[in-house]
Amino acid sequence: MLLSFMIPQEQKTPGAWEVPAEYQKKTNPYSEYTKDMERTGKMLWAKHCKSCHGNKGEGDGPKARQLETHAGDFTIEGFQSQSDGAIYYKSFVGRDEMPNYEKKIPDEEERWALIYYMRAMKK
Repeated sequence: MLLSFMIPQEQKTPGAWEVPAEYQKKTNPYSEYTKDMERTGKMLWAKHCKSCHGNKGEGDGPKARQLETHAGDFTIEGFQSQSDGAIYYKSFVGRDEMPNYEKKIPDEEERWALIYYMRAMKK
């Protein structure tokens, strides 16, 4: 859960996501986080995510203040406790200000590498 005191006053707290059951149950098919996956995840993060979500996933990227809702903090327990499938859905299907990335990142292995990278952001 994102704590409201962590969100700039001019931004709204994001509403709850409705993640379809098929995604909730989805699991990462890659059992090991390899150095190649780490490099891929880091590269994809820098290209697609960092501008809003920040270097460390704290929702403090240079474009974050332009959003109506807070970009989220991926380092906190509320984010990290989600299923892989929920993170997958939110990251690639998106909603509202979170764009759809299914066409921008079409490769399944790259998508899972990015999720592994986000999982590594926990405090």
